[in-house]
Amino acid sequence: MSTQESWGQSLPDFPKPAPEKAFAELKLVQPDGGVYRRPVEDWKSARQYVATNAAGKKWLNEQCAAIDAWMTRPRDRVEWKCGRNSAFVSPVDGSFLVWTEKIPGEEVKTFTSRTGHEVEITEKTFGGWVFKLREKHFGNILTAARLFRLTGDKKYADWAAEQLDFYADNYQRFPVVKVDNYNYARISGHSLNDAMYLSKIAETARLLFDWAGVERRQGWYRNFFKPEVELLDRSYQTIHNIAIWQRASSAQVALLYGDEEMWEREMNGQFGLRAQFSRGVTSDYFWAEQSIQYNNFCVYAVLPLLNFAGLVGKQDRIATEAALVQNMVLAPVMIRFPDGSLPNPGDATGVPYVKLGLFGDCARILPTTIGVLAQDALNWDTLVDPIRTEGGTTNLPDVVSRNMESARFALLKKGPWQVFFHYGQLSQSHSQSEALSWSASFDGIDISHDCGTVGYASPLHKYYYTRGLNHNVPLINGEGQAVWNPGKLISFDAAASVMSAEQPAYRTDASARRTMRIEGETLIDEVAVTYTGSGDARLGLALNLYGTPALPENFKPDSTFAEGRPKSFSYWKDVRSAGFKDRTEFEVTFKSNRNIAVAIIVPGPFTVYQGSAPDRPPQRKNSIYIETRGQKAVFVTRLTPVRR
Repeated sequence: MSTQESWGQSLPDFPKPAPEKAFAELKLVQPDGGVYRRPVEDWKSARQYVATNAAGKKWLNEQCAAIDAWMTRPRDRVEWKCGRNSAFVSPVDGSFLVWTEKIPGEEVKTFTSRTGHEVEITEKTFGGWVFKLREKHFGNILTAARLFRLTGDKKYADWAAEQLDFYADNYQRFPVVKVDNYNYARISGHSLNDAMYLSKIAETARLLFDWAGVERRQGWYRNFFKPEVELLDRSYQTIHNIAIWQRASSAQVALLYGDEEMWEREMNGQFGLRAQFSRGVTSDYFWAEQSIQYNNFCVYAVLPLLNFAGLVGKQDRIATEAALVQNMVLAPVMIRFPDGSLPNPGDATGVPYVKLGLFGDCARILPTTIGVLAQDALNWDTLVDPIRTEGGTTNLPDVVSRNMESARFALLKKGPWQVFFHYGQLSQSHSQSEALSWSASFDGIDISHDCGTVGYASPLHKYYYTRGLNHNVPLINGEGQAVWNPGKLISFDAAASVMSAEQPAYRTDASARRTMRIEGETLIDEVAVTYTGSGDARLGLALNLYGTPALPENFKPDSTFAEGRPKSFSYWKDVRSAGFKDRTEFEVTFKSNRNIAVAIIVPGPFTVYQGSAPDRPPQRKNSIYIETRGQKAVFVTRLTPVRR
């Protein structure tokens, strides 16, 4: 199986009957009975608002000032080689670098990381800077076109059109970047970024379409849009979040220029947009790569297309996909933790939260009870198309126990405990050694969560954040899951508050099973590991708790922790260890001085290691690793609140 096939070509067609009826209590039904609101673009009322409203005047002045400053000098050069956002990171701790418009090597000699240290300018980091520059540049080109439509000032149209002329006239001078056999780009260093830029350029052209005239806009199509779409058609012919961006931005071009052949290809091709949603969105309405961050990323990829289709009265051509997008926005709300954070499967860079801004960004075309009230902030959508807030509410539905088997998720909610269980993956893309991991909160307090990863170009991404030690999973000779696998749900009983799943092929020489239950106020976790290789193995369990443990006195500093173990173990600091037989127990203090008694039960002798482990840079967390030797092991962990 090729890499691309393992990413998504084997995904099934997930049944999703009547998507408009899912999460109905959160949707605002439109006059036609559907959920897809037809947007409007009322520039006349917008001009009146910014002329008469103090806040509107201030906002407009800020927009004009920013674009006026950006227009003062040329911003892009054909010879600049664009890299990737993931490379714009510090080699020291994986933190992202601070972007400024000063040209590296000409106006500044080093970069600065977000954690405060200087970083050398290299080919990769410079490429990351170029990516950020072009991202900002294309955004500003779009803003200039909007300012022209709002103010009528031709300087904004002239400048925006000149930028489109530049890319059309020089398109063939930008070399084709072949990242690999399924990834081609020109304007950037990756086909994803080309697609993201294309979406903004297409929207810019839409706003300037009539003003530019036939000859000029056809020149953009002939010299830029058509060859760029054809280039993207060579990329990501699979089910993938990047393919969503490529097909959606290309479909924007097809609608803009009335290219029916292009529309048919981008929408109905083997890996066109309809296939992306049919096979890439699960029956539980989560994106198949599982990461909530990438789920939302796919939503943002399609919004410009949905908006454009609505403006030109062609909603019917994409209505089913619009309903699925709305469900992708709503599904994560149903599994949120009390603090607003969301479970974090997959290799997202950071911890996701329920963001009202996402609902507000969708409200113009996919209004929800949450979204219409999230439109308080003045932006281009709310300026040209303010929507009524009737039916809006800040109340969110209660989180309940939920079996999401199509997504390989399960959730238990009972009393003060809420536990999210991630027991398998649907494809290799963005998967980590994390199958059978869990996150939990007690009485609204964070007990354990997946901290996410750092920039993908960082060694810590490869050797720590995606490895088993960074997740609450069993380890065999220090390693977690070897290859992505859907796993098998053994049981889910919401009434009894118990869920169980297994990974029969956790590694080539090991299987693993986990059962989690809530009994009274105690969370009970049982992990069984079976090793089928020769001899005995180091069988272990990683436990990442967001509290401070009060360890027994027999714990001593351990300088040999990383010896003979995978590289991930070398990232821990200040490690202490102690040996036990059958059982040990200690308290962990969490936020709000909430104490939880943690009992660890392992038949026979075992060792507990505790150390300072990497968290979101520059933070660190107190993590625990439990290890025994043999061919079979059962680890039982009981977490019980301490009532004094």
